[in-house]
Amino acid sequence: MFSKRFCIYVLAAAGVISVCCGAESAQVSGKTSNKARVRVESFGQTPDGQEVFLYEMANANGIRARVIDYGAILVSLEVPDRKGKPADITLGFDDLESYVKRNPLFGAVVGRYANRIANARFTLDGVEYKLTANAGKNHIHGGDKKRFDKVVWKGLPLHDKEGVCVEFTHRSKDGEEGFPGNLDCIVTYTLTDKNELKISYKATTDKPTIINLTNHSYFNLSGAGSGDVLAHEVMINADKYTPAGEGLIPTGEIRSVKKTPLDFTEPRMIGSRIEKLVETRGYDHNYVLNKSSSPLDLAARVYEPESGRIMEVYTTEPGVQFYTANGMRDVKGKGGKVYQRYYGFCLETQHFPDSPNKSNFPSVVLRPGKEYRTETIFKFSTK
Repeated sequence: MFSKRFCIYVLAAAGVISVCCGAESAQVSGKTSNKARVRVESFGQTPDGQEVFLYEMANANGIRARVIDYGAILVSLEVPDRKGKPADITLGFDDLESYVKRNPLFGAVVGRYANRIANARFTLDGVEYKLTANAGKNHIHGGDKKRFDKVVWKGLPLHDKEGVCVEFTHRSKDGEEGFPGNLDCIVTYTLTDKNELKISYKATTDKPTIINLTNHSYFNLSGAGSGDVLAHEVMINADKYTPAGEGLIPTGEIRSVKKTPLDFTEPRMIGSRIEKLVETRGYDHNYVLNKSSSPLDLAARVYEPESGRIMEVYTTEPGVQFYTANGMRDVKGKGGKVYQRYYGFCLETQHFPDSPNKSNFPSVVLRPGKEYRTETIFKFSTK
């Protein structure tokens, strides 16, 4: 019997590039609906000629998630509203060229290090490493040409007891963007019949290194391109945040959100106090999540009143960056719709910015023989 990976390559070579795995899904696990499936089709070629495939996952309840090899990007996520009408709730593009040339990290897996590192350098075991400076003098989101959203991953449709999956693998070579060690990464998207999109991250290294992976999807629960998200109601399960100074580099302090515009411990509209954030012109803050003994904790809940859509975010990570697309201007996205400031929000589950240079922050060090492993779940419902 051929392996799944071999079958995919044969289909691609034959020009069929369409896979319906429902029957196999039911055979592999009786708990997985035979309506769940993965379809594979071509999404174009990169400028250097690498073929990129799009993988469409669908569950039994009308949710569809589409991901591509390039950047392991989530290009769309269709979710029904309270009346059962689906809409794509993630910002993005219709074509590969746009993702290659002008993507502000729509839907991307970010690495090796999500968020900022001060002065584009850190010291590990007495050795200083200089990283790509791509945010003034600082480093952000993994660097430049070899950051994770700019490379072609290897995709593989799979099934497990929870649902249909696409597994992406990538080796980041020793020294890329200044990071030490060959880093072998696996990112898996799983769509379940419980209306969850799970993203799991695994990595190993052959040298001591640092790692902080996340997904940078921009959400609009009204539908991508439908307008701003200021009327969305947000709850963030965090009593504290990490204040930042110049270049949005954390000062190292951990401060209470109480009596500040950052307090979302009770549900509030995004736009209710956004005008008070003069320096950042919106939300771009790392929250210190309230953690329990459970490995997966509720990080945030977002409700859009008109559609009735609710998105809950669960994660193993200690923090989440809440960002409201403050700098977005005239970005032509899917279906010709133009995205502007506040047309989307991000909830980037992560370790804290500049953790390699802040000894009081949770460690981001990965050593040989150890495995980096995190998980984030986006769960959808309506009311």
